[in-house]
Amino acid sequence: MIMKSVSARFDEGKVLFDEEIVIPPHARLLVTILEDSDADRSDFLTLSSASFADAYDDDEIEYSEADVRR
Repeated sequence: MIMKSVSARFDEGKVLFDEEIVIPPHARLLVTILEDSDADRSDFLTLSSASFADAYDDDEIEYSEADVRR
């Protein structure tokens, strides 16, 4: 079974996909409705910013382009 997640919006009674996608007839779908609140978004941005800062601290090793290609 192949599973793919795609982002979409619900507007005026229709699901609008954010990217082009072909869905076969009678395909089974799993729909997850995400709450969209400013408080949740703010908490997420605060947490992700702190995690990003920890991951890329001033003591982080600088990798060259050659290191990345290995």
